[in-house]
Amino acid sequence: MATRTTRTRPSAPRKTTTGKTAKPAAERTPVVKTATRKAAAKDPRAARVAARQRRLQDQEKAKDARVAKQAAKQQVAGTPAKKTGRKKAAGDATQAGTRRQPEAMPAQHLAKPGNEHELDLAPRFLAPDYRGSGKLQGKRAIITGADSGIGRAVAVLFAREGADVAVLHLDEAADAKVTRQHVEAEGGRCVVIAGDVRDPAFCARAVRQVVKAFGGIDILVNNAAFQLHCERLEDLEDAHLQETLQTNIAGYIQMARAVLPHLEEGDCIINTGSETGLFGSKALVDYSATKGAIHAFTKALASQLLPRGIRVNAVAPGPVWTPLNPADKAAQDVADFGRDSDMGRPAQPEELSPAYVFLASPVTASYISGVILPVMGGPRG
Repeated sequence: MATRTTRTRPSAPRKTTTGKTAKPAAERTPVVKTATRKAAAKDPRAARVAARQRRLQDQEKAKDARVAKQAAKQQVAGTPAKKTGRKKAAGDATQAGTRRQPEAMPAQHLAKPGNEHELDLAPRFLAPDYRGSGKLQGKRAIITGADSGIGRAVAVLFAREGADVAVLHLDEAADAKVTRQHVEAEGGRCVVIAGDVRDPAFCARAVRQVVKAFGGIDILVNNAAFQLHCERLEDLEDAHLQETLQTNIAGYIQMARAVLPHLEEGDCIINTGSETGLFGSKALVDYSATKGAIHAFTKALASQLLPRGIRVNAVAPGPVWTPLNPADKAAQDVADFGRDSDMGRPAQPEELSPAYVFLASPVTASYISGVILPVMGGPRG
């Protein structure tokens, strides 16, 4: 895929939130690599959050081991095994894009928060058949959870469409560096910032840093997430519950609150919801609840910001091959990930990212606000 090293931007001046006229984009000071490295400096608080998530993960593994031991005893005693859900056989998956996507996933488990570079099957995020046409020319975007998965794929396409991108992540510096390299290869400026979106002070600090680097903000993509299964609600630990709630919904609200003073008419917010917010998931009660809350937050905020000309929408993905699920499920379950979806396979991140471009661009979505766009591979996800 050919990449661009330079690009042109509209020459018309743009007013900043302070009322001053910004320099034309061509005259903006580039974000040099030394500044980017400084921005990406390891946040000790984020490292503590990652360690806490790994402890929660270990606790859930211990519970799963006890359940598996009990199930084995019941099977020996003659109790029939539970029936599994619908699953398509290998080779029966639907392929509807410009190139065939992987159908069989590796049986692999990752430690939280989950590093994309550790996956045996690298998620596809480059969308080589997607051609940019300047839909986001001159825009400046913040994407949380942009080190990997959907966030990385969105960052790449935003840059291909002409945007500068701030990559926010928790503690995955190696993955975030790869995202930055691809954003810059597309011709976009990039800053990388590590931290915890559960912390409102971090959200405010990150926004200030992006405004200083880019001169403003036009787009916020809330995408950071925490997911950890729990088979029984009675076993849901308070720490597990708070990690999910504070990351998945409080973090979205706090990022939006921090960014809003810098958004103007024509700007937008995009939230990452989920099919679990529409249908629920019995082993992800807390995660499903937060995704449903994100959908409601999207609609409520869209109504509130409509008079200001700021659009708010959400994408509700089905199963997508990212580090999120291998950093949750056991390896044998990961091997079947997405098999029970309508298409019989998980999506690749590059199959989701065009939806974010569509909702972000005033060229394509100027009359769209308050929608939950399902990208689930079918009506049932």
